[in-house]
Amino acid sequence: MPENPSFRPSLKLLDATMIVAGSMIGSGIFIVSADITRHTGSAGWLLLVWLITGFMTLTAALSYGELSSMFPRAGGQYVYLKEAYNPMTAFLYGWSFFAVIQTATIAAVGVAFAKFTAYLLPFFSEENVLLNLGFMDITAAQLLSIAVILLLTYMNTRGIEGGKVIQTTLTLTKLVSLSGLIIFGLIAMKRDVWQANWQQAWELHPLSADGTAASYTALASLGAIAAAMVGSVFSSDSWHNVAFVAGEIRNPKRNIGLSLFLGTAIVTIIYLLTNITYLSILPLHEIAYAPKDRVGVAVSQVIFGQAGTFIIALMIMISTFGCNNGLILAGARVYYTMANDGLFFKKAGQLNKAAVPSFALWIQCLFASIWCLSGRYGDLLDMISFVVVAFYMLTIAGIFILRFKRPDAERPYKAFGYPLLPILYIVMGLAFCGLLFVFKPRFTWPGLLITLSGIPIYKLLKKKEEAGL
Repeated sequence: MPENPSFRPSLKLLDATMIVAGSMIGSGIFIVSADITRHTGSAGWLLLVWLITGFMTLTAALSYGELSSMFPRAGGQYVYLKEAYNPMTAFLYGWSFFAVIQTATIAAVGVAFAKFTAYLLPFFSEENVLLNLGFMDITAAQLLSIAVILLLTYMNTRGIEGGKVIQTTLTLTKLVSLSGLIIFGLIAMKRDVWQANWQQAWELHPLSADGTAASYTALASLGAIAAAMVGSVFSSDSWHNVAFVAGEIRNPKRNIGLSLFLGTAIVTIIYLLTNITYLSILPLHEIAYAPKDRVGVAVSQVIFGQAGTFIIALMIMISTFGCNNGLILAGARVYYTMANDGLFFKKAGQLNKAAVPSFALWIQCLFASIWCLSGRYGDLLDMISFVVVAFYMLTIAGIFILRFKRPDAERPYKAFGYPLLPILYIVMGLAFCGLLFVFKPRFTWPGLLITLSGIPIYKLLKKKEEAGL
Protein backbone atom coordinates (compact mmCIF):
# COMPACT_ATOMS: atom_id res chain seq x y z
CA MET A 1 0.00 0.00 0.00
CA PRO A 2 1.52 3.35 -0.96
CA GLU A 3 1.85 5.90 1.79
CA ASN A 4 -0.94 8.46 1.78
CA PRO A 5 0.64 11.71 0.56
CA SER A 6 -1.82 13.72 2.66
CA PHE A 7 -0.02 12.77 5.88
CA ARG A 8 2.00 15.72 7.15
CA PRO A 9 5.47 14.80 8.43
CA SER A 10 5.72 17.33 11.25
CA LEU A 11 7.05 15.24 14.17
CA LYS A 12 10.71 15.86 15.01
CA LEU A 13 13.02 13.51 16.93
CA LEU A 14 12.06 15.10 20.27
CA ASP A 15 8.34 14.70 19.50
CA ALA A 16 8.83 11.07 18.47
CA THR A 17 10.85 10.32 21.63
CA MET A 18 8.15 11.90 23.77
CA ILE A 19 5.53 9.67 22.11
CA VAL A 20 7.63 6.63 23.10
CA ALA A 21 8.24 7.76 26.69
CA GLY A 22 4.83 9.35 27.18
CA SER A 23 2.93 6.29 25.96
CA MET A 24 4.89 4.10 28.39
CA ILE A 25 4.54 6.20 31.55
CA GLY A 26 0.99 6.12 32.87
CA SER A 27 -0.08 5.11 36.37
CA GLY A 28 1.61 1.70 36.47
CA ILE A 29 4.93 2.84 37.94
CA PHE A 30 3.04 4.27 40.93
CA ILE A 31 1.07 1.06 41.58
CA VAL A 32 2.38 -2.26 40.24
CA SER A 33 5.47 -2.46 42.46
CA ALA A 34 3.09 -3.57 45.23
CA ASP A 35 2.07 -6.70 43.33
CA ILE A 36 5.67 -7.38 42.25
CA THR A 37 6.82 -7.19 45.88
CA ARG A 38 4.05 -9.56 47.03
CA HIS A 39 5.25 -12.12 44.47
CA THR A 40 8.99 -11.72 45.04
CA GLY A 41 9.27 -10.69 48.69
CA SER A 42 12.67 -9.01 48.37
CA ALA A 43 14.34 -5.76 47.32
CA GLY A 44 16.76 -7.41 44.94
CA TRP A 45 14.07 -9.27 43.07
CA LEU A 46 11.81 -6.20 42.93
CA LEU A 47 14.55 -4.31 41.08
CA LEU A 48 15.54 -7.35 39.02
CA VAL A 49 11.99 -7.79 37.70
CA TRP A 50 12.03 -4.17 36.54
CA LEU A 51 15.53 -4.61 35.12
CA ILE A 52 14.57 -7.77 33.16
CA THR A 53 11.51 -6.00 31.79
CA GLY A 54 13.57 -2.93 30.88
CA PHE A 55 16.20 -5.08 29.18
CA MET A 56 13.54 -6.89 27.15
CA THR A 57 11.87 -3.60 26.21
CA LEU A 58 15.15 -1.98 25.17
CA THR A 59 16.20 -5.08 23.21
CA ALA A 60 12.88 -5.14 21.38
CA ALA A 61 13.09 -1.42 20.64
CA LEU A 62 16.58 -1.81 19.16
CA SER A 63 15.32 -4.67 17.00
CA TYR A 64 12.27 -2.71 15.82
CA GLY A 65 14.62 -0.01 14.57
CA GLU A 66 15.58 -2.21 11.61
CA LEU A 67 11.94 -2.90 10.70
CA SER A 68 10.94 0.75 11.05
CA SER A 69 13.76 1.80 8.71
CA MET A 70 12.66 -0.79 6.13
CA PHE A 71 8.96 0.11 6.29
CA PRO A 72 8.66 3.75 7.40
CA ARG A 73 4.91 4.05 6.95
CA ALA A 74 1.77 4.23 9.07
CA GLY A 75 0.79 1.05 10.85
CA GLY A 76 4.04 0.01 12.52
CA GLN A 77 3.88 -3.51 13.93
CA TYR A 78 0.87 -4.40 11.78
CA VAL A 79 2.92 -3.60 8.65
CA TYR A 80 5.98 -5.51 9.89
CA LEU A 81 3.93 -8.66 10.55
CA LYS A 82 2.28 -8.44 7.15
CA GLU A 83 5.62 -8.06 5.36
CA ALA A 84 7.36 -10.84 7.32
CA TYR A 85 4.47 -13.33 7.44
CA ASN A 86 1.11 -12.81 5.75
CA PRO A 87 -1.99 -10.59 5.92
CA MET A 88 -3.82 -12.93 8.34
CA THR A 89 -1.06 -12.77 10.97
CA ALA A 90 -1.09 -8.99 10.68
CA PHE A 91 -4.88 -8.93 10.96
CA LEU A 92 -4.85 -11.07 14.12
CA TYR A 93 -2.53 -8.51 15.67
CA GLY A 94 -4.68 -5.62 14.43
CA TRP A 95 -7.84 -7.32 15.68
CA SER A 96 -6.35 -7.94 19.15
CA PHE A 97 -5.01 -4.38 19.16
CA PHE A 98 -8.45 -2.91 18.44
CA ALA A 99 -10.52 -5.35 20.52
CA VAL A 100 -8.45 -5.15 23.71
CA ILE A 101 -4.78 -4.14 23.63
CA GLN A 102 -5.17 -0.46 22.74
CA THR A 103 -8.79 0.27 23.61
CA ALA A 104 -8.74 -1.43 27.03
CA THR A 105 -5.43 0.27 27.82
CA ILE A 106 -6.94 3.65 26.94
CA ALA A 107 -9.88 2.82 29.24
CA ALA A 108 -7.62 1.73 32.10
CA VAL A 109 -5.45 4.83 31.85
CA GLY A 110 -8.56 7.03 31.62
CA VAL A 111 -10.06 5.53 34.77
CA ALA A 112 -6.71 5.89 36.56
CA PHE A 113 -6.83 9.61 35.72
CA ALA A 114 -10.30 9.82 37.24
CA LYS A 115 -9.37 7.87 40.38
CA PHE A 116 -6.53 10.22 41.20
CA THR A 117 -8.59 13.27 40.29
CA ALA A 118 -10.84 12.16 43.15
CA TYR A 119 -8.05 13.02 45.61
CA LEU A 120 -8.48 16.66 44.57
CA LEU A 121 -12.19 16.55 43.67
CA PRO A 122 -13.91 13.82 45.73
CA PHE A 123 -17.03 13.92 43.53
CA PHE A 124 -15.15 11.86 40.93
CA SER A 125 -14.53 8.95 43.30
CA GLU A 126 -15.11 5.47 41.91
CA GLU A 127 -17.33 4.97 44.98
CA ASN A 128 -19.72 7.70 43.77
CA VAL A 129 -22.34 5.66 41.88
CA LEU A 130 -24.43 7.99 39.72
CA LEU A 131 -26.62 5.37 38.07
CA ASN A 132 -27.50 1.79 38.99
CA LEU A 133 -28.64 -0.21 35.98
CA GLY A 134 -29.03 -3.45 37.89
CA PHE A 135 -26.43 -5.37 35.91
CA MET A 136 -23.84 -2.59 36.27
CA ASP A 137 -23.11 0.66 38.11
CA ILE A 138 -22.04 3.85 36.38
CA THR A 139 -19.70 5.91 38.55
CA ALA A 140 -18.44 9.47 38.38
CA ALA A 141 -14.94 8.09 37.76
CA GLN A 142 -16.12 6.20 34.67
CA LEU A 143 -17.89 9.24 33.24
CA LEU A 144 -14.85 11.47 33.81
CA SER A 145 -12.61 8.91 32.10
CA ILE A 146 -14.95 8.87 29.08
CA ALA A 147 -15.01 12.67 29.03
CA VAL A 148 -11.19 12.77 28.96
CA ILE A 149 -11.06 10.19 26.13
CA LEU A 150 -13.65 12.20 24.17
CA LEU A 151 -11.69 15.43 24.70
CA LEU A 152 -8.36 13.94 23.62
CA THR A 153 -9.96 12.23 20.63
CA TYR A 154 -11.55 15.50 19.52
CA MET A 155 -8.27 17.39 19.90
CA ASN A 156 -6.44 14.77 17.84
CA THR A 157 -9.02 14.98 15.04
CA ARG A 158 -7.99 18.61 14.58
CA GLY A 159 -4.54 17.68 13.33
CA ILE A 160 -1.23 16.19 14.38
CA GLU A 161 0.12 19.55 15.58
CA GLY A 162 -2.23 19.76 18.57
CA GLY A 163 -1.57 16.19 19.62
CA LYS A 164 2.16 16.76 19.25
CA VAL A 165 2.17 19.81 21.52
CA ILE A 166 0.14 18.03 24.21
CA GLN A 167 2.33 14.94 24.07
CA THR A 168 5.70 16.68 24.14
CA THR A 169 4.71 19.20 26.83
CA LEU A 170 3.08 16.69 29.19
CA THR A 171 5.77 14.03 28.76
CA LEU A 172 8.54 16.51 29.57
CA THR A 173 6.48 17.65 32.57
CA LYS A 174 6.05 14.14 33.95
CA LEU A 175 9.71 13.27 33.38
CA VAL A 176 10.68 16.35 35.38
CA SER A 177 8.08 15.48 38.05
CA LEU A 178 9.29 11.89 38.38
CA SER A 179 12.86 13.13 38.57
CA GLY A 180 11.79 15.48 41.37
CA LEU A 181 10.13 12.62 43.26
CA ILE A 182 13.32 10.58 42.93
CA ILE A 183 15.59 13.43 44.09
CA PHE A 184 13.41 14.41 47.08
CA GLY A 185 12.91 10.74 47.92
CA LEU A 186 16.61 10.01 48.00
CA ILE A 187 17.20 13.12 50.13
CA ALA A 188 14.56 11.84 52.56
CA MET A 189 16.04 8.32 52.54
CA LYS A 190 15.57 6.35 55.75
CA ARG A 191 18.85 4.48 56.15
CA ASP A 192 17.46 1.98 58.64
CA VAL A 193 14.60 1.13 56.24
CA TRP A 194 17.01 0.83 53.30
CA GLN A 195 19.33 -1.48 55.23
CA ALA A 196 16.45 -3.62 56.51
CA ASN A 197 15.06 -3.99 52.98
CA TRP A 198 18.40 -5.36 51.79
CA GLN A 199 18.92 -7.86 54.63
CA GLN A 200 17.72 -10.81 52.53
CA ALA A 201 17.77 -9.09 49.18
CA TRP A 202 17.86 -12.21 46.99
CA GLU A 203 15.56 -14.54 48.91
CA LEU A 204 12.63 -15.12 46.57
CA HIS A 205 9.40 -15.84 48.47
CA PRO A 206 5.79 -14.68 48.63
CA LEU A 207 5.12 -11.83 51.05
CA SER A 208 1.91 -12.47 53.00
CA ALA A 209 -0.29 -9.79 54.55
CA ASP A 210 0.25 -11.10 58.08
CA GLY A 211 4.01 -11.42 57.62
CA THR A 212 4.09 -15.21 57.92
CA ALA A 213 6.97 -16.96 56.15
CA ALA A 214 6.44 -19.03 53.03
CA SER A 215 8.61 -20.38 50.25
CA TYR A 216 8.49 -21.44 46.60
CA THR A 217 9.63 -24.65 44.98
CA ALA A 218 12.32 -24.12 42.33
CA LEU A 219 9.77 -24.30 39.50
CA ALA A 220 7.18 -22.20 41.33
CA SER A 221 9.85 -19.51 41.75
CA LEU A 222 10.01 -19.12 37.97
CA GLY A 223 6.21 -18.89 37.82
CA ALA A 224 6.26 -16.20 40.50
CA ILE A 225 8.79 -14.16 38.52
CA ALA A 226 6.63 -14.43 35.38
CA ALA A 227 3.50 -13.42 37.33
CA ALA A 228 5.40 -10.49 38.88
CA MET A 229 6.45 -9.34 35.43
CA VAL A 230 2.84 -8.97 34.24
CA GLY A 231 2.65 -5.58 35.96
CA SER A 232 6.06 -4.35 34.83
CA VAL A 233 5.40 -5.50 31.24
CA PHE A 234 2.10 -3.60 31.21
CA SER A 235 3.79 -0.51 32.67
CA SER A 236 6.52 -0.68 30.01
CA ASP A 237 4.25 -1.41 27.07
CA SER A 238 3.14 0.88 24.21
CA TRP A 239 6.76 1.96 23.51
CA HIS A 240 6.28 0.94 19.86
CA ASN A 241 3.36 3.36 19.31
CA VAL A 242 5.70 5.80 17.60
CA ALA A 243 6.01 3.39 14.65
CA PHE A 244 2.26 3.72 14.02
CA VAL A 245 2.70 7.40 13.12
CA ALA A 246 5.69 6.83 10.82
CA GLY A 247 3.99 8.74 8.01
CA GLU A 248 4.01 11.89 10.14
CA ILE A 249 7.63 11.74 11.35
CA ARG A 250 10.39 13.68 9.65
CA ASN A 251 13.20 11.46 8.36
CA PRO A 252 11.44 8.32 9.68
CA LYS A 253 14.19 5.92 8.57
CA ARG A 254 16.48 7.55 11.13
CA ASN A 255 14.22 9.07 13.73
CA ILE A 256 11.89 6.15 14.50
CA GLY A 257 14.70 3.80 15.49
CA LEU A 258 16.52 6.52 17.41
CA SER A 259 13.39 7.63 19.25
CA LEU A 260 12.64 4.01 20.20
CA PHE A 261 16.08 3.67 21.77
CA LEU A 262 16.06 7.05 23.54
CA GLY A 263 12.49 6.76 24.83
CA THR A 264 12.78 3.21 26.20
CA ALA A 265 16.22 3.92 27.73
CA ILE A 266 14.95 7.04 29.53
CA VAL A 267 11.88 5.26 30.92
CA THR A 268 13.84 2.16 31.99
CA ILE A 269 16.25 4.34 34.00
CA ILE A 270 13.40 6.40 35.51
CA TYR A 271 11.52 3.22 36.53
CA LEU A 272 14.56 1.70 38.22
CA LEU A 273 15.36 4.91 40.12
CA THR A 274 11.72 5.27 41.19
CA ASN A 275 11.75 1.78 42.70
CA ILE A 276 15.05 2.52 44.44
CA THR A 277 13.28 5.55 45.93
CA TYR A 278 10.42 3.33 47.15
CA LEU A 279 12.93 1.00 48.82
CA SER A 280 14.68 3.93 50.51
CA ILE A 281 11.44 5.20 52.09
CA LEU A 282 9.11 2.26 52.83
CA PRO A 283 9.71 -1.19 54.35
CA LEU A 284 9.00 -4.04 51.93
CA HIS A 285 5.76 -4.99 53.67
CA GLU A 286 4.42 -1.43 53.30
CA ILE A 287 5.33 -1.44 49.60
CA ALA A 288 3.57 -4.78 49.11
CA TYR A 289 0.45 -3.78 51.03
CA ALA A 290 0.14 -0.07 50.36
CA PRO A 291 -3.55 0.97 50.47
CA LYS A 292 -5.12 0.03 47.11
CA ASP A 293 -1.55 -0.75 45.90
CA ARG A 294 -0.85 3.00 45.60
CA VAL A 295 2.82 2.86 46.49
CA GLY A 296 3.49 6.27 44.96
CA VAL A 297 0.93 7.89 47.25
CA ALA A 298 2.38 6.20 50.35
CA VAL A 299 5.93 7.29 49.46
CA SER A 300 4.88 10.84 48.63
CA GLN A 301 3.10 11.16 51.98
CA VAL A 302 6.33 10.27 53.78
CA ILE A 303 8.41 12.68 51.68
CA PHE A 304 6.06 15.66 51.56
CA GLY A 305 3.76 15.09 54.53
CA GLN A 306 0.06 15.81 54.23
CA ALA A 307 0.57 17.59 50.90
CA GLY A 308 2.11 14.40 49.47
CA THR A 309 -1.25 12.92 48.52
CA PHE A 310 -2.15 15.93 46.41
CA ILE A 311 1.33 16.17 44.85
CA ILE A 312 1.32 12.56 43.68
CA ALA A 313 -2.33 12.81 42.57
CA LEU A 314 -1.46 15.79 40.38
CA MET A 315 1.60 13.95 39.01
CA ILE A 316 -0.49 10.92 38.08
CA MET A 317 -3.19 13.09 36.52
CA ILE A 318 -0.57 14.71 34.27
CA SER A 319 1.04 11.33 33.59
CA THR A 320 -2.17 9.52 32.63
CA PHE A 321 -3.55 12.43 30.60
CA GLY A 322 -0.35 12.56 28.53
CA CYS A 323 -0.17 8.78 28.27
CA ASN A 324 -3.69 8.57 26.88
CA ASN A 325 -2.98 11.31 24.38
CA GLY A 326 -0.12 9.23 22.96
CA LEU A 327 -2.20 6.05 22.89
CA ILE A 328 -5.16 7.75 21.20
CA LEU A 329 -2.99 9.61 18.67
CA ALA A 330 -1.03 6.51 17.61
CA GLY A 331 -3.64 3.77 17.75
CA ALA A 332 -5.89 5.18 15.05
CA ARG A 333 -3.09 4.90 12.47
CA VAL A 334 -3.18 1.10 12.75
CA TYR A 335 -6.89 1.00 11.89
CA TYR A 336 -6.22 3.43 9.04
CA THR A 337 -3.70 1.02 7.49
CA MET A 338 -5.95 -2.00 8.11
CA ALA A 339 -8.83 -0.21 6.39
CA ASN A 340 -6.69 0.45 3.34
CA ASP A 341 -5.97 -3.29 3.24
CA GLY A 342 -9.71 -3.97 3.25
CA LEU A 343 -9.58 -5.38 6.80
CA PHE A 344 -11.38 -2.68 8.78
CA PHE A 345 -14.20 -0.18 8.36
CA LYS A 346 -13.61 1.42 4.97
CA LYS A 347 -14.16 4.92 6.32
CA ALA A 348 -11.31 4.43 8.80
CA GLY A 349 -8.92 4.51 5.83
CA GLN A 350 -9.75 8.11 4.99
CA LEU A 351 -8.08 11.29 6.24
CA ASN A 352 -10.01 14.42 7.13
CA LYS A 353 -9.13 17.99 6.17
CA ALA A 354 -6.57 18.11 8.99
CA ALA A 355 -4.80 15.07 7.44
CA VAL A 356 -5.65 12.67 10.28
CA PRO A 357 -7.86 9.52 10.29
CA SER A 358 -10.76 11.04 12.22
CA PHE A 359 -13.21 8.14 11.80
CA ALA A 360 -10.57 5.71 13.08
CA LEU A 361 -10.06 7.99 16.08
CA TRP A 362 -13.78 8.08 16.87
CA ILE A 363 -14.35 4.32 16.50
CA GLN A 364 -11.40 3.77 18.86
CA CYS A 365 -12.97 6.29 21.25
CA LEU A 366 -16.28 4.40 21.18
CA PHE A 367 -14.74 1.04 22.07
CA ALA A 368 -12.50 2.54 24.77
CA SER A 369 -15.57 4.20 26.31
CA ILE A 370 -17.41 0.88 26.34
CA TRP A 371 -14.48 -0.67 28.21
CA CYS A 372 -14.63 2.22 30.69
CA LEU A 373 -18.26 1.41 31.45
CA SER A 374 -17.66 -2.34 31.63
CA GLY A 375 -15.17 -2.09 34.47
CA ARG A 376 -13.43 -5.22 33.11
CA TYR A 377 -10.44 -3.52 31.47
CA GLY A 378 -8.12 -4.39 34.39
CA ASP A 379 -8.81 -8.11 34.08
CA LEU A 380 -8.40 -7.95 30.32
CA LEU A 381 -5.06 -6.19 30.55
CA ASP A 382 -3.76 -8.98 32.77
CA MET A 383 -5.03 -11.45 30.20
CA ILE A 384 -3.34 -9.86 27.21
CA SER A 385 0.22 -9.59 28.58
CA PHE A 386 0.79 -13.06 27.10
CA VAL A 387 -0.54 -11.97 23.69
CA VAL A 388 1.42 -8.70 23.68
CA VAL A 389 4.75 -10.45 24.30
CA ALA A 390 3.84 -13.22 21.82
CA PHE A 391 3.33 -10.66 19.04
CA TYR A 392 6.58 -8.92 20.01
CA MET A 393 8.39 -12.25 19.61
CA LEU A 394 6.76 -12.88 16.23
CA THR A 395 7.71 -9.40 15.05
CA ILE A 396 11.33 -9.74 16.16
CA ALA A 397 11.52 -13.19 14.56
CA GLY A 398 10.38 -11.39 11.41
CA ILE A 399 13.82 -9.73 11.26
CA PHE A 400 15.38 -13.15 10.59
CA ILE A 401 12.68 -14.04 8.08
CA LEU A 402 13.06 -10.78 6.15
CA ARG A 403 16.86 -11.06 6.08
CA PHE A 404 16.37 -14.45 4.43
CA LYS A 405 13.52 -13.43 2.10
CA ARG A 406 14.86 -9.98 1.20
CA PRO A 407 18.62 -10.01 1.72
CA ASP A 408 19.14 -7.08 -0.66
CA ALA A 409 16.44 -4.82 0.78
CA GLU A 410 17.55 -1.40 1.97
CA ARG A 411 18.23 -1.38 5.73
CA PRO A 412 19.32 2.12 6.77
CA TYR A 413 19.44 0.87 10.34
CA LYS A 414 20.26 -2.71 11.36
CA ALA A 415 19.16 -4.36 14.59
CA PHE A 416 21.76 -3.72 17.29
CA GLY A 417 23.38 -6.92 18.57
CA TYR A 418 21.96 -9.05 15.75
CA PRO A 419 21.55 -12.01 15.94
CA LEU A 420 22.34 -12.39 19.66
CA LEU A 421 20.03 -9.77 21.19
CA PRO A 422 16.97 -10.61 19.06
CA ILE A 423 17.46 -14.33 19.85
CA LEU A 424 17.86 -13.51 23.54
CA TYR A 425 14.59 -11.55 23.52
CA ILE A 426 12.76 -14.43 21.86
CA VAL A 427 14.16 -16.92 24.42
CA MET A 428 13.18 -14.66 27.33
CA GLY A 429 9.75 -14.06 25.80
CA LEU A 430 9.17 -17.79 25.35
CA ALA A 431 10.14 -18.38 28.98
CA PHE A 432 7.76 -15.61 30.16
CA CYS A 433 4.83 -16.86 28.06
CA GLY A 434 5.49 -20.53 28.86
CA LEU A 435 5.62 -19.92 32.61
CA LEU A 436 2.41 -17.88 32.50
CA PHE A 437 0.76 -20.65 30.53
CA VAL A 438 1.68 -23.22 33.19
CA PHE A 439 1.35 -21.24 36.42
CA LYS A 440 -1.11 -18.44 35.60
CA PRO A 441 -3.43 -19.81 32.90
CA ARG A 442 -5.98 -17.06 33.60
CA PHE A 443 -3.38 -14.64 32.18
CA THR A 444 -3.09 -16.62 28.93
CA TRP A 445 -6.19 -18.42 27.68
CA PRO A 446 -8.60 -15.43 27.53
CA GLY A 447 -6.14 -13.28 25.58
CA LEU A 448 -5.30 -16.16 23.27
CA LEU A 449 -8.99 -16.83 22.60
CA ILE A 450 -9.61 -13.15 21.82
CA THR A 451 -6.76 -13.27 19.28
CA LEU A 452 -7.91 -16.54 17.70
CA SER A 453 -11.48 -15.21 17.41
CA GLY A 454 -10.07 -12.97 14.71
CA ILE A 455 -9.55 -15.94 12.35
CA PRO A 456 -13.23 -16.37 11.34
CA ILE A 457 -13.57 -12.57 11.14
CA TYR A 458 -10.59 -12.43 8.76
CA LYS A 459 -12.01 -15.22 6.59
CA LEU A 460 -15.38 -13.45 6.45
CA LEU A 461 -13.76 -10.17 5.41
CA LYS A 462 -11.75 -11.90 2.69
CA LYS A 463 -14.88 -13.60 1.35
CA LYS A 464 -16.67 -10.25 1.21
CA GLU A 465 -13.68 -8.74 -0.59
CA GLU A 466 -13.60 -11.58 -3.13
CA ALA A 467 -17.33 -11.17 -3.68
CA GLY A 468 -16.79 -7.46 -4.31
CA LEU A 469 -18.96 -6.40 -1.39
